[in-house]
Amino acid sequence: MTVNEHTDGTPVVFIHGLWVHSTSWKPWVDLFTDAGYAPIAPGWPGDSPTAELTRANPDAVADRGIAEITQHYADLIADLPSKPIVIGHSFGGLIAQKLLADGHASAAIAIDPGQIKGVKALALAQIRTGLPVLKKSSNKERAVSLTKRQFAYSFGNTLPASESDALFDWWAIPGPGRVLFEGTSANRDDASPAAVDTSKGDRGPLLFIAGGKDHTTPQKVVVGAHALYAGSPAVTDLKVFPDRGHSLVFDHGWREIADQALTWLVKQELAPSPQR
Repeated sequence: MTVNEHTDGTPVVFIHGLWVHSTSWKPWVDLFTDAGYAPIAPGWPGDSPTAELTRANPDAVADRGIAEITQHYADLIADLPSKPIVIGHSFGGLIAQKLLADGHASAAIAIDPGQIKGVKALALAQIRTGLPVLKKSSNKERAVSLTKRQFAYSFGNTLPASESDALFDWWAIPGPGRVLFEGTSANRDDASPAAVDTSKGDRGPLLFIAGGKDHTTPQKVVVGAHALYAGSPAVTDLKVFPDRGHSLVFDHGWREIADQALTWLVKQELAPSPQR
């Protein structure tokens, strides 16, 4: 998805995570458009326009890392009329934090974000979700897909099986194994691309959203990331949805999360100006 033609409102850039196509953001794009924003949901480098086409060409997304994906979004943002709000899910939430810290965004919302450098918390469920990639070192240079069963554990564990399977059919795509290797090795790598400057005081506001039953990014990981920002005077908020899993932004309950995001943006005085 390319930059749309709606340039009158405040730009918003949605960033998807590993294993899910950018078209999963369409309900959010429609909602934010109706609210007066100018949203876009571009894919990661190598993604095709649809989930089906991305599945058919997995080599195009292989061997992409956090730094390359972040730069991809920074380049897209450079073509926007003003600094956008960035909203990311999973690894997209990690990238949203990097974009905010590096001055590319006016505000950020990180939803169940991938683990940034410095977070020590680790859960057994989180280890299990990464095993499809991390079990083979050769997967670092490959694109890796989840099975329907693996998707149900990593994303759809709070959903009926029928809904999890439908979400898999609609939006599951292969993802570059490199980002997961980079994420899990971050605390051992002095030059990790998963590092974020959490001490900056001149950045825009940041909201973390956590799902209390998330297997992929457990609540304690999100809380740990939020705590790293304690030394910054900039706004850094946290909202927990106790009964939600990793699919919270695109399952049947997505609107609750989206409404929370919109409410927070209004509180930060980042609601779009009335259209003339």
